[in-house]
Amino acid sequence: MRYPLNRRDFIKTLGAGAAAGLCCKPRFSFGGSDETLRIGYLPITDATPLLIAHALGYFAEEGLKVERPRRVRNWSTLSESFMTDKFNLTHMLLPIPVWMRYNSNMPVKVLAWDHTNGSALTVRSDLSIKSFVDLGGKQIAVPYWYSMHNIILQMGLKKVGLTPVIRPQSYKLKSNEVNLFVLPPPDMPVALAGRKIDGYIVAEPFNAMAELKIGAKILRFTGDIWKNHPCCVIVMKEEIINTDPVFTQKTINAVVRAQKWVTGNMAEAAKILSREGEGYLPTSVESLKRVFTGYELSVYGPGAVPQAIHHPEWKISRIGFQPYPYPSATRFIVNEMRQTRMEGDTGFLKTLDPDHVVKDLMDDSFVKKAIMDVGGPSAFGAIDMAHPWKREEVIEL
Repeated sequence: MRYPLNRRDFIKTLGAGAAAGLCCKPRFSFGGSDETLRIGYLPITDATPLLIAHALGYFAEEGLKVERPRRVRNWSTLSESFMTDKFNLTHMLLPIPVWMRYNSNMPVKVLAWDHTNGSALTVRSDLSIKSFVDLGGKQIAVPYWYSMHNIILQMGLKKVGLTPVIRPQSYKLKSNEVNLFVLPPPDMPVALAGRKIDGYIVAEPFNAMAELKIGAKILRFTGDIWKNHPCCVIVMKEEIINTDPVFTQKTINAVVRAQKWVTGNMAEAAKILSREGEGYLPTSVESLKRVFTGYELSVYGPGAVPQAIHHPEWKISRIGFQPYPYPSATRFIVNEMRQTRMEGDTGFLKTLDPDHVVKDLMDDSFVKKAIMDVGGPSAFGAIDMAHPWKREEVIEL
């Protein structure tokens, strides 16, 4: 089974090349208004706004030149490719740019949320895992140490008195320990089917695929633990943002337009992304339709075993699209990262001020304008219109 680079390997891979890229001319230097969008993405539904914006011609309608988005298999490759300028627009798990900017001094900015929810904790059906408590002594894969998935999983484990550990899979676990390790998302269903792991937490469509193809079970949807949580975000380098804000604004306009379109056309989005459609994702339209439309209480709510939906009153979707990067969520993430076990040196998190991260890492000026241009915050669902740029985070296991 192929494993991704861990943090240490990632640093070695970037090596002098990435470090030089921060102070010297990059492989692809920014060319101002003549710049071509080069989009990189993982084959997950987190990338939907970028892909739909390309498929529907929104980037072109904004007057931008754009290549067809290029797919990679894991987060290390995507991060490395972004930092060495093979891509100048991508989606990333929100904790990744936190690590990039404050541990490795990489000039990355978060411009918008890419989506909300869209992930789940999936387990083998033959193990009778009914709740978080039953994960004791189990092997659970995460897509990346610096991920919302790792954070939310460990929040749930600690809530029920279990201890997350990072050990070789040959290590004999105690009954109250849960072993965590990184796998690329495309490898997870295969590993689960082969009984090499007991479960995984990851973005769609790999949960839906496991449900339909190997009879796996959704233990919990992550959005049912943290209501409408962010996961992937839209990132660009400061060089591009500062050199040509018009280019940046047009890029975000297209992404926000795509998010609005998807919210009203979920089934059609699934078709476009599928291998039967435009082939952006190597996934059947059947699996993608389950991602975009499959959140039925009759299947996942009270009476289901396991019960993946505990909070039907939240009235959320399996995956959602809301572009504004609420500061409250960023603050919560930075605080939780300090308490989350990860491989490598995480000492930089101890002195990181969440308020500073909100002001320094996030630039919401472009997305605010784009949101207003498509009808305002109300275009993206029920919000508090009295305070459209603020919210209270709701987390409940």
